[in-house]
Amino acid sequence: MSTIESFIKRYAIGKGIVSGYLSVFFSSLALGGVLCFYFPEILTTPEFREVYTAKSMKVLLTATLIISMLFGLSNVILSTKRARGIWGIFIACITIIIGGFDVQGRAVEKANWHLGLDWLLLDLLLMAIIFIPIEMVFPKRENQDRFHTEWRTDLIYFTISHLLIQFFGVITQKPAVIFFGKMNLESFQLWVQNLPLGLELLFAFFITDVFQYWAHRIFHSHQYLWRFHAVHHSTQTMDWLAGSRTHFIDIFFTRSITFIPLYVCGFSPLVFNIYIVVIAIHAVFIHANTRINIGFLKYVFTTPQYHHWHHCIEEDKYGKNFAVFFPVIDRIFGTYYLPENEWPKGTGLNEAQFPVGYTKQLIYPFKINPFEAKIADNKESKR
Repeated sequence: MSTIESFIKRYAIGKGIVSGYLSVFFSSLALGGVLCFYFPEILTTPEFREVYTAKSMKVLLTATLIISMLFGLSNVILSTKRARGIWGIFIACITIIIGGFDVQGRAVEKANWHLGLDWLLLDLLLMAIIFIPIEMVFPKRENQDRFHTEWRTDLIYFTISHLLIQFFGVITQKPAVIFFGKMNLESFQLWVQNLPLGLELLFAFFITDVFQYWAHRIFHSHQYLWRFHAVHHSTQTMDWLAGSRTHFIDIFFTRSITFIPLYVCGFSPLVFNIYIVVIAIHAVFIHANTRINIGFLKYVFTTPQYHHWHHCIEEDKYGKNFAVFFPVIDRIFGTYYLPENEWPKGTGLNEAQFPVGYTKQLIYPFKINPFEAKIADNKESKR
């Protein structure tokens, strides 16, 4: 059987099954988009509103509605399992009835708090458009179920971390402001901002990766902190959503440490925005179920193969590949491991089993040491 025939058989191309899922996906995004138009003060992010325009979002909303309808009709016509296609068309119709084709942008009043629904919808759309096709066409594990048993849990992690962008932004920036806010860094920051763009970008990515490396390593080396970071390692099914499974204690500590060099160095807004976009995409990429290895550049930048070894179940390979972006940082600190073409046999935790579900995983590390049978709290984890 040829590669194309295998691909068609695996995803039932031409039978309308995938179309049903896509119809629900796009119609749900469109419904959320309409809500953002109606309630921008509480559902959109002030900083993110500066990046897009109401006109561009209306065009995107219209296109999303049309696409969802077409996929829904495709499912209804081609598939014997029409429920998802019907649901997609139903959600799209509700969206149109409440003004999906007619919404207009308006001036947004200042609000004390907001949710990041716009950030959630746009990032989810972008990541899905990029990584679902990549995982379908270039999968590492071809038989991995796209809708595995915990995909909903990972989607909840993705959703909450985006919706609460204001909360996480405020609490993770506080330590840097408290400890470094009165150091009169203006002259140093001006020097950084006057660097050539390429050099400033390299400096931003490298210095933040060094800080994140040590934050990451601390979570692995202290057993009590490892309880929380182990939530991230509990996934046995690596895909583009897997990187979102992160406990809020882990998010707070790691992002707080990573924000310190961003705050101290005062990188230009352009560099800061490029950093945020690239890191967001790259973090999804290194967790994805794809065999893409970017050739010799895999020794320069981290790849799925590199990071999957960090999540491996092979105990003799624990404690490797902590760097998020540059493998050279692992080389410097003696934690580098990248065999030529070999991948780990699997990912997850040999030492413990975490409960299934977002709420249970949120509470579990506070109540129970999941590694009690193996390691005491005052010992170091081999991970």
